[in-house]
Amino acid sequence: MADKTPRQPMPEQKPHERIKNFDEVPLGYSDDAALLEASRCLQCKKPTCVEGCPVKVNIPGFIKEIREGNHLRALQIIKETNSLPAVCGRVCPQEEQCEKLCILGKKWEPVAIGKLERFAADYERTREHLDVDPVKATQGKKVAIIGSGPAGLTAAGELARMGYTVPVFEAFHSPGGVLVYGIPEFRLPKAMVQYEIDALSKMGVEIVLNRVIGSAETVNDLLAKGFDAVFIGTGAGLPLFLEVPGENLQSVYSANEYLTRANLMKAYRFPEYDTPIVRGDTIAVVGGGNVAMDSARMALRLGAKHVYLIYRRSRAEMPARAEEIHHAEEEGILFNLLTNPVRFLGDDKGRLKAVECLRMELGEPDDSGRRRPVEIKGSEFTLDIDVAIIAVGNGPNPLIPRTTPGMALTKKGNIVADSETMKTSKRGVFAGGDIVSGAATVILAMGAGRKAAMSIDRYLQTGEW
Repeated sequence: MADKTPRQPMPEQKPHERIKNFDEVPLGYSDDAALLEASRCLQCKKPTCVEGCPVKVNIPGFIKEIREGNHLRALQIIKETNSLPAVCGRVCPQEEQCEKLCILGKKWEPVAIGKLERFAADYERTREHLDVDPVKATQGKKVAIIGSGPAGLTAAGELARMGYTVPVFEAFHSPGGVLVYGIPEFRLPKAMVQYEIDALSKMGVEIVLNRVIGSAETVNDLLAKGFDAVFIGTGAGLPLFLEVPGENLQSVYSANEYLTRANLMKAYRFPEYDTPIVRGDTIAVVGGGNVAMDSARMALRLGAKHVYLIYRRSRAEMPARAEEIHHAEEEGILFNLLTNPVRFLGDDKGRLKAVECLRMELGEPDDSGRRRPVEIKGSEFTLDIDVAIIAVGNGPNPLIPRTTPGMALTKKGNIVADSETMKTSKRGVFAGGDIVSGAATVILAMGAGRKAAMSIDRYLQTGEW
């Protein structure tokens, strides 16, 4: 049956409707669609899909339960290794991980693993809640988690299950890290993130908000106060810029600031939240990743009439997920590919009025494996714009690396940590996620958090470093 049943599409809001609201774009599987999709799984004896999952979810196991109508049991299986299934079912690049290794995909379309994970999580949240029992802190040891993003939350959940006391220190007034400040409501509703965090809290994870480690108190202070180990998961929150003339003009934003204002500070819910954010008629977003797509699609929903996406390579080299590129195109984002901004132009009051660009062509591959963009001489042109959003990447949050003597760092300022144990050069201190790897995916950060938790447990049980 698996080879004859087509992959089930997920219904979505129509493009002309969704650009007027901030509701989620994909609407989720019905029970019947989930059953049909689950029936496509071959239940392989050697499931290669699991090898593609950074947190090693028992994929055939949970899909089998959906096929048999045991949706709560399906979620329980997922949660054995993944504390944030509703998040992963929405934002993980399954097409490059588990689904890429699906045996069915060698001849037909792979099983929609991510959509089924989302179905199980949404079923539990909306229809039949799982009881969350508190876990007793039996180990008599405390582990400080710095940062409540996907790496920190995953490490905290795993360690709490093992019986450790695990406070999570978050600098912002709301937990979730990049899940709440970076990813828009229409892609990942904040209520779903909070629901999954609440489940961790009920289990025994303490979330401590408005606590900036690296400022009034440092990692060394935490160790001196009696914490037996520390995990650093502070992410990549330092925006990178183009370093071209005019980048300091009014209405030139980093994507970090723009999305944080729109998401965490809820500018998208104006006038209920009167958060200042520049709204323009014609907006240019520079970049080709998921953050660029999020920024462009957010700008459209905040009232822009024209949104240009400027990217120096071709569509084939875009690092954004195919689904996000597709949604952006459907919504009317104007793609200016093989185009590179060289300067921003302002009026006599210092306000942005245009961007000057060059056309590019692709040359030989560079270190990333993608063909290097090369300028076409004499191809300069300008676009009249009133807002620019720079989405060309992020560097590591520098606060903790700067205030933790003796911790080895890379040239870019990332914390050096062993890829398997997540140990840093400082005894008792572990790190994972974007602060180590550079800006990557939610699920890779979660995988690092899970590895760190297991390594912390070994360290605290044996004392060996």
